[in-house]
Amino acid sequence: MFNGIIFNRGIVKKILKRSKGINIFIKSDIKLSKKDIGISIACDGVCLTLITIIRNKMEFYLSNETIKRSKFKYIKINDQINLELPLKYGQKISGHICQGHVDTVGEIINIKKIDKSYLFDFKISSKEKKNIIEKASICINGISLTISKITKKGFQIWIIPHTFRLTNLSKLKKGSLVNVEIDILSKYVKNFFYEKR
Repeated sequence: MFNGIIFNRGIVKKILKRSKGINIFIKSDIKLSKKDIGISIACDGVCLTLITIIRNKMEFYLSNETIKRSKFKYIKINDQINLELPLKYGQKISGHICQGHVDTVGEIINIKKIDKSYLFDFKISSKEKKNIIEKASICINGISLTISKITKKGFQIWIIPHTFRLTNLSKLKKGSLVNVEIDILSKYVKNFFYEKR
């Protein structure tokens, strides 16, 4: 489980394609050792299991199911990835509860700088748009954010300078794809009332 607060980033250094998935190697300054093998790490919001660590290069395996549901189907060498270690008992939750289970891929259709902040406009499928709520939390590339407005094609989010600087949002542009995890509480509540019908 994660909370969508990003302190670390990494760079994709190697990609190995397999018949039923891919292995990716991410270089990062996160302090890990061989005893950490097997832990979950959120990579751009996708919960992946650390399978090897050599110096500061981490290896993860992605199944075809993970690839299909995330933007990792388009992953390239030198892509910058937001990284978050799993929450520890007693740790403060500054964002919201994030599972690392990506619902869909969104597309940035506009970025506008207003004063010192940035207004991001995202497009998502109409199926997933039904699950989002204005002012609710949402996880974009592993970042806990708040939906400021529902739009015809998707939603808008305001990004403060601190978040823009510390995450890979600063590397994205119009047309870039992002991993989207809709707030699990919103989905549970909607499912509960749908089942009651």
